[in-house]
Amino acid sequence: MNMSKNPVYAVVGSGYMGGGIAQMLALSGVDVRMADVDLATAETNRLRIIKEAEEFAAEGLFAADAPGIIAQRVVATSIEDAVSEASFIEEAVPEKLEIKHATLRRICAAAPVDAIIGSNTSTILIESLAEAVTNPGRFLGVHFSNPAPFIPGFEILPHARTDASVIPAVETIIAAMGKQSARVKDTTGFVLNRLQYALFHEATQLVEEGVASAEDIDTVVRTTFGFRLPFFGPFAIADMAGLDVYSFCYASLQTEYPERFATPKILDALVSAGKLGTKTGAGFLNIPEGRTAELVAYRNKAYAAMKKLIDELGPAPTHTAD
Repeated sequence: MNMSKNPVYAVVGSGYMGGGIAQMLALSGVDVRMADVDLATAETNRLRIIKEAEEFAAEGLFAADAPGIIAQRVVATSIEDAVSEASFIEEAVPEKLEIKHATLRRICAAAPVDAIIGSNTSTILIESLAEAVTNPGRFLGVHFSNPAPFIPGFEILPHARTDASVIPAVETIIAAMGKQSARVKDTTGFVLNRLQYALFHEATQLVEEGVASAEDIDTVVRTTFGFRLPFFGPFAIADMAGLDVYSFCYASLQTEYPERFATPKILDALVSAGKLGTKTGAGFLNIPEGRTAELVAYRNKAYAAMKKLIDELGPAPTHTAD
């Protein structure tokens, strides 16, 4: 792979997601070629992301020099010119299989044969998209979240034929943007959307059952278990709470919802083996028992800092006027 001192990356699709991706790539120190259905659209969106960067800088969200860097490093051009010298290409066109297939074919016809190609799809199987890619071993999903400049996590989604060497190369690109990545199997919904929609589905059922209003459910989520999520994922939270406690809670839920809240087999197996989380030093994450005090101290500091931040920012402007 031809990785020059200052590599050229391409973003195909210059809308809200593609524009944010271009901003992040440019700020990571590379030259970015941004393309869309035509040059006029790409140039309009290039000017938009520069203006956005100016606004972000004025608000202290971007460094003061970010707008100038983006203006210098992001160039609007055609799809063919954008990808012709690119070592990494991110496709970010609308979430329709036929549009993505047509775009990926254009990319492959003009790009270097060893250029890594990522798709920002959030719902379409990567294997299905790979049908339109020549040399599909260099293709994978690279799933940004909205808004791309401010959400720090990525899903990296190899398909069955993705070359193993491509994954760490993409992880390096992501790390250069100051982001974090997780490797996820190519399956419908991936991880992000399966979890997000599982929560949303249960929340809508609670509203339909008259258990609580949408507003009150949002309050419960953001002020209780959701408050933990910036610091700990569901398995760390479960290990700290105690997997035996989780098992008891499942049994309680099953008195009313036996199928909806059937105990996961993996949880049953861990509890049966006496692996109850941090209190036994083994659970989903096998956090050593000796680190419990350190973990509790971090947790308390993190939650206090989060509460202080929320108090400083004030409530989100989601409430209707009285």
